[in-house]
Order: sequence, then structure tokens, then C-alpha cells
Amino acid sequence: MSTYNILSQTERQRVSDGAILPILSGCESSSRKLVLILPQLGDFDSLEYAWWLQRDAQQLQAQGIAIRAVGIGNRTSGQKFSSFTGFPADCLFVDSTAQLHQTLNLYSGLSLKLPGLSPSANAWFNLILMCAGIGSPGTLAEVFRGYKGDAKAPQLIGDEEIVRAAPLPPLKGSFFKLAGGKGFQRPFELATLRLRNMAEVLTNWKTYVPNSAYLTQRGATFLFNQQGELLYEHRDSAILGFAADMSNPLSFLKRTN
Repeated sequence: MSTYNILSQTERQRVSDGAILPILSGCESSSRKLVLILPQLGDFDSLEYAWWLQRDAQQLQAQGIAIRAVGIGNRTSGQKFSSFTGFPADCLFVDSTAQLHQTLNLYSGLSLKLPGLSPSANAWFNLILMCAGIGSPGTLAEVFRGYKGDAKAPQLIGDEEIVRAAPLPPLKGSFFKLAGGKGFQRPFELATLRLRNMAEVLTNWKTYVPNSAYLTQRGATFLFNQQGELLYEHRDSAILGFAADMSNPLSFLKRTN
């Protein structure tokens, strides 16, 4: 069965109203369908991906691209995720046991098992190893990119924008201009946004991650045309690896226009 057929036949709970619906409902006539299979809704990748989508939301809408996302969690997780990221709750569905991820054969992450540990404890153990780059190629390099900056990436924080990322004091965007310049991703700019995401999740951990057994599960991106033909796919193989081009995660949309 094709990926599109699997997705078109999959029903999950919609965050906006709690209804159980096909995840592609309401976007049949759209010229292109962008389907995101997210990891845990409290995962670095999920929050960061949603930030990029909201950053370019008007452009995506103008191009007639319908977006649907399925993340690991429950409806409460989804509501918190939508509230924090701005991702529309009527386009977000939840899968509490990562069943869709397994059906699509997505990378489940490192799966070492230590005797005597619960599934949740083993997931934590494997997550820590993946954050160190074990079973998660490219993760450490991507972490360092967030600190050192990236001349190939766009500027992420406006000069007048105020960023609150505890435990740091509120930072005005002009701080990053002083630190590295303007018009590209400056040193510490992306790391600050990631720190903000981490503070949000850790403060509301049980809400975002009601079941930690799926902490290592990775996601995927699929883009289809109106006829359901696959135009692009990216299957995540690492933490902070939700895009082929992490400098500009949505660049594939221009190549498939």
C-alpha cells in the first residue's frame, strides 16, 4: 500500500474538537498536501518544525498548501502544543502510541534494553545516548550549529523581537545583531530559540509527554500533489534531523513547486 493510501485511510483524534477523523479530511482539493508525522509533541524537532511552519504560514497559504500533522501525545498535549507554537489545532491530530509511525516504518530510535528497567526508563536511557549522537547521526553537529550560527540560514529573530528563554533574562533581537550581524542566523540565535522550547516543555512535561515510552521515535515529512502522488519525502534518522536542509527546513517546497 502506498504512503498516500495509508495516510488517507488513517483516522486519528483532531486536537481542535476531539473528533475522530481521517487525517487528510478537508484538504482533498488542495494543490499540494504537506503531511508531517511528528515525534512526541514535546520533542525538540516537533516544536522547532512548527516554528518554521508558522514563520512561513502566509506564504504556504498563498501557495495553496494544506498542512496536516500527527504527533505523539493526547489531545491535551496537542492543545498545549498549538497554544505555544501557534500551529492550528484543526490541522493537528494525535497518536498516543505511535501506531502510525510504526505502520510507516519510521525510525523508532535507539532501542537498547537494560535488564530491570521499565519501557519508559529504557526510552530515557536511549534518548540520552541519542542526544550524544549515538544512533542519531548529525545531532551533535546540529546542536553546535545552533551556537556558532549559520551564514546559509535566514535570520531567525527580528531586531525588535523580545525572546524569553529561561533561565536567561529577556533578550531583544538587537542583541544578536551586536553578537554577529544581520540578515543570517547569528551565533546563539537558534540555540536561544531551542532553549525557549526546552524551558516550555520541561515546565509542562507531563502535559507534553503523557507517556515517555516513545521518546526516541522519529518522524517524517511527506508532500503530495492533488492526485496523491508523492512529490517529496524525508524520513528522520536523528534528533534535530527533521529536515534534509536544517539551515532552511522548508526549502524543499521551492524545489517541488
